[in-house]
Amino acid sequence: MTLSVRPLIGAEQRAALPDLARLRMAVFADWPYLYDGEEAYEAEYLREFMNAPDSVLVAAYDGDRIVGAATAMPMASQDEAFSAPLAKCGHDIGTLFYFGESVLLPDYRGRGIGHAFFDHREAHARSCDATAATFAAVIRPDDHPRRPADYVPLNAFWAKRGYARVPGCVTSLAWKEHDEAEESQKPMQFWLRAL
Repeated sequence: MTLSVRPLIGAEQRAALPDLARLRMAVFADWPYLYDGEEAYEAEYLREFMNAPDSVLVAAYDGDRIVGAATAMPMASQDEAFSAPLAKCGHDIGTLFYFGESVLLPDYRGRGIGHAFFDHREAHARSCDATAATFAAVIRPDDHPRRPADYVPLNAFWAKRGYARVPGCVTSLAWKEHDEAEESQKPMQFWLRAL
């Protein structure tokens, strides 16, 4: 395997859109998101992301094949569902960078790619004069019936990177799970670190 991780901008982002859509659907289908995605929605969502000023897509490659990706954009370009709770918690939206998805195929985990995703996004955020980075992670109860017995949350990894939960700062996002007839709201906890 020849692994590499690098940021994509402009035309490179657009060319990677189909791969990123497939990755999102594959990785988010598993715990803890259990996402039952549709390619048409994914393509539209990702086009909106790529049209945001100063957005960045970081891709992990095995040779020429994209096996993982992570996104980031200024919080000021994010939907109100994400920006409003942080503003209400006293954060200056104009100084924040939002880290969206970070998706990586299971066979490539544990090789430092997750750290590389954060390194590239944090560097890009700093180059855009952001003073802090944030993301939101789904909140699931420990006794959820679909939680795998061997699941290890990413909380320790995020904390090692310097991120901490923002107390009382939660939003919700609707998506359809595999066993749902329609979308339902899921709570999302914000994490943040100064850059």
